[in-house]
Amino acid sequence: MTSACYTMSKDEKKSFCQCLKGVKVPQEHSLNVKSLVSIQDLKLIELKSHDCHILAQQLLSIAIRGILPKNVRHAITRLCLFFFSICSKFIDLLKLNELEDEIVVILCELEMFFPPSFFYIMVHLIVHLVKELRLCGPVYLRWMYPVKWYMKILKGYVKIIIVQKLQ
Repeated sequence: MTSACYTMSKDEKKSFCQCLKGVKVPQEHSLNVKSLVSIQDLKLIELKSHDCHILAQQLLSIAIRGILPKNVRHAITRLCLFFFSICSKFIDLLKLNELEDEIVVILCELEMFFPPSFFYIMVHLIVHLVKELRLCGPVYLRWMYPVKWYMKILKGYVKIIIVQKLQ
């Protein structure tokens, strides 16, 4: 049997991982991408939600360049650009209708290449992101990343207090 068009060979996985291993990002932008890539296992490890966001929005389209077939690569790149455009700080209200139409076309393209088991309810919810953007405003104002990061700081204070009381 031939493999599916989205399946990567071992050499392609190695090229993908080496591309991500070589990416340099600003210190405050995301976690060190090099630490998330396992060249031995040829996979990504220990991804947090912010890392997945950065990967889907910016790095994935770069890493798959020249690896997957052109039609699959084009659909995935369009999806990455969609995420990039809805997460930007400045949104042109006139282009929201275009984005809404575009995501439907992107998902239809992805349905041609990926198996039906890939498309569960969460993938369908991408269609509603533009409507949510229209109703609630820019996405960056509703992100939970700052709350999570601050909770990590608060948890550190609690651990210090508990350790001091135990001593």
